Amino acid sequence: MRRILIVLTCAAALATAAVAAASGHSAKLQLRGTKLGKILVNRSGFTLYMFTRDARNKDNCVKIFECTALWPPVTSSAKVQIGPGVKRSLIGTIKVPGVGRQVTYAGHPLYTYVADTGPGQTFYVGLFQNGGNWYALNASGKVVK
Repeated sequence: MRRILIVLTCAAALATAAVAAASGHSAKLQLRGTKLGKILVNRSGFTLYMFTRDARNKDNCVKIFECTALWPPVTSSAKVQIGPGVKRSLIGTIKVPGVGRQVTYAGHPLYTYVADTGPGQTFYVGLFQNGGNWYALNASGKVVK
């Protein structure tokens, strides 16, 4: 039963990402105060993660079986919007096969996590999964553990 729930959750996340990519959406990066300090979040306030197995401006999650199903890349087909305190000079995008234009911050490809259930949640920061750790980032692009 649990495996079915995970599969359905992953399928829903992929469908949402595909619809967003097809509609010419613009990602938004903003800061949110959490128990770990101010960290990057998406427009809905959900934590954005970096993966320790990624190289600078290179998504390695996409090469790992089911990694992007659990950790959907943050994509944007338009100029990335920013909230107060987010540094435009640290924002970039990389082309990832099968994903599109993935947003980066200070060279870190960005992801969300399908198991996050609410804005500002930091329970999964530091999680070891898919052969690496998943951390948050602060406004300077530094890893928050």
